[in-house]
Amino acid sequence: MADPDGLWDLIVTPWHLDQHLPDFPVPASATQVVPPVLPAESVPARMNLLHQATANAVARAAKPLVLSGDCPTSRAAVAALQRRHHDLAVLWLDAHGDFNTPKISTSGYIGGMALAMLTGRTEGLFDDPLGLRPVPDTSVVLADARDLDPAERNALAASRVRRVPADPAAITTALAELGPIPVYVHLDIDVIDSAELPGARFPSGPGPSVARIEECLAAACASADVAGAYLACAWLPEHVNDQSTRETISRLTAALGANVAWHEAAITPSSA
Repeated sequence: MADPDGLWDLIVTPWHLDQHLPDFPVPASATQVVPPVLPAESVPARMNLLHQATANAVARAAKPLVLSGDCPTSRAAVAALQRRHHDLAVLWLDAHGDFNTPKISTSGYIGGMALAMLTGRTEGLFDDPLGLRPVPDTSVVLADARDLDPAERNALAASRVRRVPADPAAITTALAELGPIPVYVHLDIDVIDSAELPGARFPSGPGPSVARIEECLAAACASADVAGAYLACAWLPEHVNDQSTRETISRLTAALGANVAWHEAAITPSSA
């Protein structure tokens, strides 16, 4: 369902990897992805089914804005956008690089591999039914990424991914240098300074303010053909429905031009 201003189709996938987040906030104007029953199989196999359902929802949307509980579901959003755009660039705003792979990850955490998935570096991780085409490194802009594992840092240094600070002018310049290509904008909320982000699942210390990230999103929309966007709402389960969480989501989506309305009766007071 489109937002009240008709600019975005809001899609909610309330999951972190293969775990459902029952308290995930769902805007009044959003369509919630309902996946098939998940079998008792491996985490990647269960995620595949979730991602297929999300990809189908995104493919039906004219201009999708996905609210999710993790970053890997971005592979579903990008695969769906690639069905209508032969070329697609990625702007990835995140405190982390998400550039680990099964070979270099010290934890094996799939959530830390999301951007590597999009660039074709996680072959064999999924039995991939989505038709995802690897996004060329030269079409990826990674903003901030202040919290990197050593091997991940080396992998990024060896790549052709463009790295920039979370700064609106730097992002505008980087997107302009990509040329006239549609852009998928991905934002993990942990890019925001941890002092302004109570309850984050993976806090990363000092970083850009909410206001600065709003400026970055507005700059991206003003300078590029944004075909779709994604907000990884990576709060801890007990904080994901706080009042402060909803306020942050509202601010960030508004910076993209989306007017998010909430079911007021369902709002949980902030736990911060």
